[in-house]
Amino acid sequence: MKEGRGSFSVERGPRKERERAQSGMWRGNSPAGSQGAAMEGTGGELGGQGNWGPEDAPGLLARASLIMLPWPLPLASSALTLLFGALTSLFLWYCYRLGSQDTQALGAGSRAGGVRGGPVGCSEAGGPSPRSPGNPGEGPRTEGLVSRRLRAYARRYSWAGMGRVRRAAQGGPGPGRGPGVLGIQRPGLLFLPDLPSAPFVPRDAQRHDVELLESSFPAILRDFGAVSWDFSGTTPPPRGWSPPLAPGCYQLLLYQAGRCQPSNCRRCPGAYRALRGLRSFMSANTFGNAGFSVLLPGARLEGRCGPTNARVRCHLGLKIPPGCELVVGGEPQCWAEGHCLLVDDSFLHTVAHNGSPEDGPRVVFIVDLWHPNVAGAERQALDFVFAPDP
Repeated sequence: MKEGRGSFSVERGPRKERERAQSGMWRGNSPAGSQGAAMEGTGGELGGQGNWGPEDAPGLLARASLIMLPWPLPLASSALTLLFGALTSLFLWYCYRLGSQDTQALGAGSRAGGVRGGPVGCSEAGGPSPRSPGNPGEGPRTEGLVSRRLRAYARRYSWAGMGRVRRAAQGGPGPGRGPGVLGIQRPGLLFLPDLPSAPFVPRDAQRHDVELLESSFPAILRDFGAVSWDFSGTTPPPRGWSPPLAPGCYQLLLYQAGRCQPSNCRRCPGAYRALRGLRSFMSANTFGNAGFSVLLPGARLEGRCGPTNARVRCHLGLKIPPGCELVVGGEPQCWAEGHCLLVDDSFLHTVAHNGSPEDGPRVVFIVDLWHPNVAGAERQALDFVFAPDP
């Protein structure tokens, strides 16, 4: 039993020594013992009243680092939590500010008419064209407003299928900013990239709408007879007719810059009924117009370009006397009564009536249609961005 107890005590002795040595190391004692005694001092702790000298500096540093090692971990965790919370708050504030600026810009743009239609001259395409950003000081502001409205649309719906519209809103490369297609296609407000470009569009591209308008030719011609006048210019235009925006050019619009004109539509029921049956009529944004366009003998509209290549203008000939000519992108064409002519008016175009006064005015019914290669999602987005003012 004694031997067992002795053996047990013998085993405990080295273990106690090892524990004492390890405890001394955590308290900063060195194996040599001299530095440990000096560091122990009278106080027995780092903050005690020991008598230390310069030679004790390495031991003090080692002991201090060992004592402080466990403590920064919870402090660092708290600091990271605070930093993450601050960054989250900053991000939420930025999103709030961005949304507020977009809302204010949309309201201001709607009130100021930054992308709405405005009279810039008598457009042969049947109505006033939206204001061009080529005017001094208009370009960056208009492009910025279009981008903000497109972002608002994407937040409400989706960016899916918006690649071309996004590039157009950001003012990407286009004929208006470079050589373009022989320098003759210069849309003033919106250039949608990667659309097939040709001054005249084949009838098959909008077969349904073309056939519907041509079948409605008798009704539309009767409507014109009910609202026409002598166009002499000696008396003010009757109700519904716009003042001449250029010499010899008159218009009666059923839709103007995407807004229905109810009184004119009631006076022209056959034309209005035909418009309601069209599949690709631009009836919900400021690029869309529809109505009668009259050009008197001797009148000429010099070269101009429309605001966008996203539309095609359909001309239904009603009264076409000799000597009338339409030149689009350097290609001459002429109307025919009862037939439609599809024109991309973003190309430079000129209209002239070279007939005699006895021939009477040239009359066409013009409707803005979507370009056949503009997808449905793109049409919806552009209707949102270029929605007419309420």
